[in-house]
Amino acid sequence: MGQYIAPRKMTDERETPDEVYAALDKEFGFTRDVCASHVNRKHVPYWTIEDDALTKRWHGVCWMNPPYSQTARWMQKAYEESRRGATVVCLVPSATDTGWWHNYAILGEIRFWRGRIRFVGTRGSAPFPSAVVIFRRMR
Repeated sequence: MGQYIAPRKMTDERETPDEVYAALDKEFGFTRDVCASHVNRKHVPYWTIEDDALTKRWHGVCWMNPPYSQTARWMQKAYEESRRGATVVCLVPSATDTGWWHNYAILGEIRFWRGRIRFVGTRGSAPFPSAVVIFRRMR
């Protein structure tokens, strides 16, 4: 038999690959990462779970790769903040069968990611397709 490999600790924090972030940053010029940890941040300044970005006012051009177990809450917040003047670029599962997709994602510009993203620190590509949803400043 082969060597036993213990399963990875389950988490819904997925670190964006640098090449994915860099391509989008080049286009949008991010000013804040709203869903980060001290380890996986992509932009400085950034907010961590302790900062609770869901309770803050967002400004500028925000990068958002949310915890996928809470995508609905984060997509609602991203949409609302775009109505207040922020631009929010969201990397999310392409979950077209969910309520949050129909309530919020379809209100933004949707770009379906070709292929499956291999998030940093994972053994293979994501088990789901991804999309970039852009909520542009609506002020």
